[in-house]
Amino acid sequence: MGRGAVIPLDAKTSDEVWILANNHPVARGEIQIQDDRITIAVKRSADVFDFLAGAI
Repeated sequence: MGRGAVIPLDAKTSDEVWILANNHPVARGEIQIQDDRITIAVKRSADVFDFLAGAI
């Protein structure tokens, strides 16, 4: 990855996403666009059982 690289996302603004640390769910967040930047707003802590249920 370098400056200006394009990373395709399969989510839209306001979609809820998993926030992972070392492949372990730690929180849920919402995709937001602020100025020309894509950000993730943390909304709640992760429920590991929900994460595992979605992986099936």
